Amino acid sequence: MNTAIFSATLGQMAYLILLIAAGFLLVRGKLISPTAAGMLSKLENLLLIPAFILGTFIRKFTRELLSSAWKLLLGSFAMAAVVIAVSFLFSRVCTKDSFLRRIYLYGLSFSNFGFMGNAVVAAVFPDILPQYLVFVMALWILIYLWGAPVLLMGEDAEEKPTIPQRLKKMINPLVISLLLGMVLGVAEVPVPAFLLGAIDAVGACMSPIAMLLTGMTVATVDLGRVFRTGSIYIISFLKLVVYPLLGIVAFHFLPLPEVFEQCAVCVLAMPLGLNAVVVPSAYGRDPTAAAGMALISHVLSCATIPLMFLLFTQWM
Repeated sequence: MNTAIFSATLGQMAYLILLIAAGFLLVRGKLISPTAAGMLSKLENLLLIPAFILGTFIRKFTRELLSSAWKLLLGSFAMAAVVIAVSFLFSRVCTKDSFLRRIYLYGLSFSNFGFMGNAVVAAVFPDILPQYLVFVMALWILIYLWGAPVLLMGEDAEEKPTIPQRLKKMINPLVISLLLGMVLGVAEVPVPAFLLGAIDAVGACMSPIAMLLTGMTVATVDLGRVFRTGSIYIISFLKLVVYPLLGIVAFHFLPLPEVFEQCAVCVLAMPLGLNAVVVPSAYGRDPTAAAGMALISHVLSCATIPLMFLLFTQWM
């Protein structure tokens, strides 16, 4: 099993690093302008991510899902609440900068449970892949109703936005596509095949473009400064080692269904997600710290993911 985990992780990492390197070389080689990253980030936020969200929820957020797997969804929400509460404390300790604090909070709260998580689960626990996709639905909801609009798009504390300004920030393509997808999915509204196919095709571009964008962002920053930033390693260590270890210990003593434990450990063990790079850059924020965390945590995850799953299977 450990070999399967390592192979799945390494395969996804090779794909990810290849696209990040391509974006890096395009900018460093002056084949495209560094300003192209801004255009790509807007494309991600205005079209690609909304299409991914819309297609996912139209297909999967159904009445059958809610009636048969509501306990798994509720458990996922409960776990996320605990993780967010702990992450809030860690993020406040790691930095006093309000923007970085929100980036760290997002990075600790939400992992790359989609691109990386799906591949690892398919390789290691293929029998629970349907349940895993249900489990992470709750996390998608939290990301696009709270994580992205509040943490990644939100203003700094000193700006003190008004309530209308906060509400306006919530009305964005990410939230709209989420709510629309939930309504269409639960109501089982028939969507024409050509339209759903177009939505799926556009949404499939989300992850590759996000990786290219990460590489383009890394190409414009001082890598030496990024790699010398101690807090990035602290956040990565917390996310990749401390969180899954705490989960494994808790699951050892709590009488929880095995499928829940497997899904939860898969989510907790994954590296930081790429939304922390993509979303802030579209709104004129500095994505340097997020790009550094994404790069470092994904590289380190090649070692930590197999180790965490080895501990989980041996102890449980």
